[in-house]
Amino acid sequence: MEDIEAIAVLQDPLRRRLYAYVGAQGHEVSRNEAAEAAGVQRTLAAFHLDKLVEAGLLETVSRRLTGRSGPGAGRPAKLYRRAPGERAVSLPPRDYRTAAELLAETAEAAGLDEELRAAARRQGRALRGGEPPCGASGDPGAPGDLGDVARLLERRGYEPHADGAVLRMRNCPFDALSERFPPLVCGMNLALLEGLLEGAEGVRVRIDARPGWCCTVVEPSKNNED
Repeated sequence: MEDIEAIAVLQDPLRRRLYAYVGAQGHEVSRNEAAEAAGVQRTLAAFHLDKLVEAGLLETVSRRLTGRSGPGAGRPAKLYRRAPGERAVSLPPRDYRTAAELLAETAEAAGLDEELRAAARRQGRALRGGEPPCGASGDPGAPGDLGDVARLLERRGYEPHADGAVLRMRNCPFDALSERFPPLVCGMNLALLEGLLEGAEGVRVRIDARPGWCCTVVEPSKNNED
């Protein structure tokens, strides 16, 4: 019921915009920033942001935006960021996560990492075949630059974020599994993206695990290698 109630909060279009905006940023968001992005008054944005906090979709932190402390530094600002965890609703109830965890546990115990990566790479190629053309290379389904790659990854739910010349992903579609079986699932994720980006000119995907981020990054390949 909690997941249903939380998702129901997003029925309001403004709340959906605010939630999407906060989740898309690489930093905590102030009420002023959220209000400006949504094109509404600060008090209205604050009301809806706090509703999202009550629903468990966002969480808050307090920090002085001036960077100063002590007398005269001003009051700490209330900042918002996406809450960890995930929300899902299945009617009637289904439990695919337990099945996935059991399969991952079995694959890890049986040493099936290589077989899983091969299957993931094939699935990545199949997913790429269903994508609209966006490439500049000979393969009409292959992305040709990081901008194309970012749009492709966004459609797959990775939430790419430009960090200099590197694309980092704020969301891992396999987060719950990767926490329990990191080598197995991160290897699978890497292979899936390798298949998805196969044929792309001048880009490569590699493992670069950081807390709070997807374990993979996409970057320009040196001399079109890798």
